[in-house]
Amino acid sequence: MDSAATHRTAARRWPSVAIFGALLALSCLVSGCSSSDSQVEVIRLGHGLDTSHPVHIAMSHLAERASELTDGELEVRIYPSEQLGSERESVELLQIGSLGMTKVSASVLEAFAADFSVLGLPYLFRDSTHLFEVLEGGIGQELLDAPVSSRLRGLCFYDAGARSFYTRSEPVLHPDDLDGLKIRTQESATAIQMVNTLGGHATPISWGELYTALQQGVVDGAENNPPSFHLSRHYEVARHYSLDEHTFVPDVLLISEPLWQRLQPEHRRALEVAARDSAQLQKRLWAEASAEALREVQADGVEVHHPAKEPFVERARSLHDSVTDPGQRRLLERILAATPATHVSSRTDAPSESTDPTRPQASTPGPASREGS
Repeated sequence: MDSAATHRTAARRWPSVAIFGALLALSCLVSGCSSSDSQVEVIRLGHGLDTSHPVHIAMSHLAERASELTDGELEVRIYPSEQLGSERESVELLQIGSLGMTKVSASVLEAFAADFSVLGLPYLFRDSTHLFEVLEGGIGQELLDAPVSSRLRGLCFYDAGARSFYTRSEPVLHPDDLDGLKIRTQESATAIQMVNTLGGHATPISWGELYTALQQGVVDGAENNPPSFHLSRHYEVARHYSLDEHTFVPDVLLISEPLWQRLQPEHRRALEVAARDSAQLQKRLWAEASAEALREVQADGVEVHHPAKEPFVERARSLHDSVTDPGQRRLLERILAATPATHVSSRTDAPSESTDPTRPQASTPGPASREGS
């Protein structure tokens, strides 16, 4: 679940004839369906995360709320850890109505609704407060509705944190520090362009191979959120973590549009309420997991840095200027104008509120050691 690029084929056409029959055969197993001997509507939700992940915990809460709000008439059954297929397979199953719900990165949805590519631009959001001002408002709802033409509908956004640089030898405190460094990126055109624009040499490598690549010096660093940095154990070989927070790319909870259209109106409303409630819970769990991750890596001796963001913002400005599609340009400008506060902070002596390891936080299970979407 590391790249939107792997989903572009699915966005342009339905699943191939060779797999269509197999997918259809799975319909009775994985689609949402009403029981023949009761009024219970069962929706299967498949995803690739471990059960300790804040998103899984939030979706479990969604299932409980949906049942509560419908007096047991709506049952969401969750299948974690790719039990019903990979992320790509899950999206394809949603498109043909053979799976009820799944979770993907917003970057994946670039292939289904082009406006989602704007969310991958660096320094689009000032901080997590600005992020959720946008995602929980009118702009966010428009984005959730955007992939309907691809037979997908978004129900809510989940926090996937801010991505920052971590390196083996020297910290990245200024874009000039990236010069000559090979930085692992996702297989994403937007991510590759971002790292190259900031001054590094983007080097796409699979997530599973990254620890060894860092250890052997194949790459000099990478970028990701604090829980992923911690639970991947990349901190064992990358001893500098610079919280430049260049991107905030959220996750999206999707439901099959064919399924949505046949749900009773009261069941739709219950799912919408349950999804919003789960998003608020997940936001809190993610903040706690991020703070705990930073505490753990610092306890192991990792140096956590808080560079001034302005030089990075200036270097990345050309990526904003390169957005020429009229609709995406309007979306970009609306997002940037969504808060009256200064777009970035010049403080270098304090971490952002959502990632401050000194803030008291309740303990919670962290995400599984696979890359955050």
